[in-house]
Amino acid sequence: MSTVLVVDDESEIRSSLRGVLGDEGLRVLEAQGGREALDIVRREHPELVLLDVWMPDIDGIELLRQLQSEPQRPQVVMISGHGNVETAVQATKLGAFDFIEKPFSIDALLQVVGRALEDGRAPDSQDAEAANSSVGATDSRQRRHPERTIGKSVIGSGHGLHTGVRSGLILNPLPPGRGIVFKNLTTGASVPAHLDFVESTGYATTLHHGDMSVGTVEHLLATFHAYGITNALVKLQSEVPVMDGSAKEFCALLEDAGVEEQGGGVDEITVSKRVAIGSEDPEEEGISIEPADCLSVSYTLRYPEPVGTQKYTFEFQGPASFRDQIAPARTFGFVKDMKAMASMGLASGGRLDNCILIDDEKIVNTELRFPDELARHKILDVLGDLYLLGRPVRGKIDARMTGHSDNIALLKEIAKTEI
Repeated sequence: MSTVLVVDDESEIRSSLRGVLGDEGLRVLEAQGGREALDIVRREHPELVLLDVWMPDIDGIELLRQLQSEPQRPQVVMISGHGNVETAVQATKLGAFDFIEKPFSIDALLQVVGRALEDGRAPDSQDAEAANSSVGATDSRQRRHPERTIGKSVIGSGHGLHTGVRSGLILNPLPPGRGIVFKNLTTGASVPAHLDFVESTGYATTLHHGDMSVGTVEHLLATFHAYGITNALVKLQSEVPVMDGSAKEFCALLEDAGVEEQGGGVDEITVSKRVAIGSEDPEEEGISIEPADCLSVSYTLRYPEPVGTQKYTFEFQGPASFRDQIAPARTFGFVKDMKAMASMGLASGGRLDNCILIDDEKIVNTELRFPDELARHKILDVLGDLYLLGRPVRGKIDARMTGHSDNIALLKEIAKTEI
């Protein structure tokens, strides 16, 4: 019988958790403050501590810090009715397994408790690499993929590229069949990551539903696509943080969380005929997809010097191929366009460390990670937008000088004929 210690200064919370967890066959201990909790941990050695952030004697963050030095360190899940991204980030850095907000549903609570008790430690790098190497591997015969979520909650922080606001996000696991959902940390409003909810495609892809809008979703969705994540909750404010302008940090978040296979499966979208948007002239703007044995994207980018012509072809061979070839490619912009974008209220968060900035003569703020980094970043955008179909996609994509609006137009045509 596993032992769980509930640490909360509210007796009603302790009583409710004792009843719920007791019904699951768990031994439940209680403490109303940090000092009492430390004494119980040292005497009873519980496997899991459910720890409130706000307490009168020793607050939850300080108690979490002290628990990390215990010889038989328990798993810790932080709980709070006044949670924010900064507190969640701090708790995670100090070793908390997860962070959940009051009021929480019984199902959500039990899922977190079950994962924490089952997984006493995060997978080491070799385990994570072995697991990830098999996730999403392409098999031309396969038409059905297992549903997947992340193994635990993880937190990232940065600035919104277009709002300029310092922001963060919390990635939470979701049960099978729920899809990718964006949820506002403050209001609780949500929007599914689906083509039906695309609101705008100017310089980034924005989703909207009811009282919830979320922008710059494409880099995170591309990472979910590559790692085969079909169910996840993304808690944030109004824009996905741009991080360093690429998806590299999102890959690190997913590899920290781990990938967990779930019951059931999702049918792969396999195009049965060629679909094209824009010009068929290979020298002009256009994008197409045609039947193929795997997912591949070829992108041709043409700008005046100092950029010139860049072309790259990416064949998806599992998440490692995405992580190494596409994820590090950063967003880019031209100095001459910044004034126009600023007048539109965009690119307020563009910084020297989160985008490639180009003037009439050279790249002014960084060295390229790849000679064709700009073309690779456009492939990153294509892979992210493509996942708004809600399922993995298989086909050969060819794109030339296209952007988010072209990507979404292609998705709408695919949806008409293949879904």
